[in-house]
Amino acid sequence: MNELESIFPAIIKINTSEGSGSGLYYKKLHLIITNFHVISGFRRVAFETQSKETISADVIIVNPLIDIAILKPHKHLDSMPEVSFLKHKYLKNMDKVSVLGYPYGMPFTITEGIISSVNQLLGGQKYIQTDAAVNPGNSGGPLVNNNGKIIGITTSKFSNADNMGFALPIDRVIDELDALDQNPNYIYSVKCPSCNFPLYEETEYCPNCGNELDIENLFKETPKTYIAVFVEEVFKDLNLDPVIARKGLDYWEFYQGSAQVRYFVYRNNYLFAVSPLNKLPKNRLLELYEYILSNKVEPFLLGISDSVIYISYRINLSDIQGEDKSKIQKNLVNLALKADEMDNFFYEKYQCEYYDNSKLDIQT
Repeated sequence: MNELESIFPAIIKINTSEGSGSGLYYKKLHLIITNFHVISGFRRVAFETQSKETISADVIIVNPLIDIAILKPHKHLDSMPEVSFLKHKYLKNMDKVSVLGYPYGMPFTITEGIISSVNQLLGGQKYIQTDAAVNPGNSGGPLVNNNGKIIGITTSKFSNADNMGFALPIDRVIDELDALDQNPNYIYSVKCPSCNFPLYEETEYCPNCGNELDIENLFKETPKTYIAVFVEEVFKDLNLDPVIARKGLDYWEFYQGSAQVRYFVYRNNYLFAVSPLNKLPKNRLLELYEYILSNKVEPFLLGISDSVIYISYRINLSDIQGEDKSKIQKNLVNLALKADEMDNFFYEKYQCEYYDNSKLDIQT
C-alpha cells in the first residue's frame, strides 16, 4: 500500500435529509472537515465510514465565507489512519493530484489530474484549480498529492465550470483548526461572513462589524417534512437514531440486525418499506417460489427482482395522517424486525445466499 492509498479510510461520506457529500476525518483532533454547504441547515448529521459503519456528529464550526464546516463525531475512530497537510506555498502548477470522495452519493471514488492553477481567484477567494473531476458529492472531500498529503478541500459549488475542479487551500482549514481554542466546549458557532468573528448565538447583525447576517441560512435548522415527522417516530420503537438513518429527502436506510431496510417515498404517492433479503439459490427453486407465493408474512409482501428476494410494505401517503397512523407505524417497525428474521430463514431453509449489503458480521 502506497502513501496515497493509506489515507483512503479517512475519507468519509456525510448524509443528511438534503443529500450527501464527502468529508475528511482528522484523527489528531478527532474532528471531521467538510464543506459548509454539505451540512447547511443541520446541527447534527451522520457520516458513513468505508467499512459501512454509520455514526452521528455535531456541527461545531461553520464558516460560510470559505465554505468550511468542522464536525465533532460522537465516537472516536481509533482504526482510522493519520493524515497530514501540505501548505499552499509548496504547491506548483502541473503537480499531480487526486480528488477523493463520494460523487453523486456513489461508493468511494478517486479521480486524478494535475494542478492547473495554484492561485485561482473566484468570488474573492483563492482556490487551487485542477482538471481532476469534482462532481456533486465530492464536496468536502480532500484534494491530495501523490504522497497522500492533504493540500485542499474540494468544492463543487462552481457548477458551471466545465472540466475544472476547485479546492480551498488547506491553509485556510488549518486557520480554522487553530482557532478552536475560542470554542473549548465545541458548541455550534458561526464565523461572520464579513469579519470572521465567531458567533455563538443567533443574531441579526454581527456585534463585531455590524454586518447583516442570513439568519435562516446560518442559524436555523431545516424543518422536517410531515412524512419525516411520521417516519422518524418509528425509530423510537427500533431504538435507532433517525439521524443515522437519513440518506436524503424522505429517504432512510438502516440495518436491523443483518438486514438492510429502506423507507422511502415513491412518486409522491406512496411510502415504501423494503428490505433486500437473499439471492435466489441454484436448487429447490420450485419449493422456494411456492413459499414466496403463499405469502405467509402478511401484511407484508415477498417478491423477487433481479434474482434477489425482497420483503416490502406499501402505504398511500394519504393514509399516514388518518386514523390508521399508529397501525401503519407499527407495521413499519414490524417490517424491519421481520426482515431480520426472514433473511436468516431463507439462508437456513433454502440455502439462499445473503444479499450483498447484508451485515453478516453481526449474525449469530
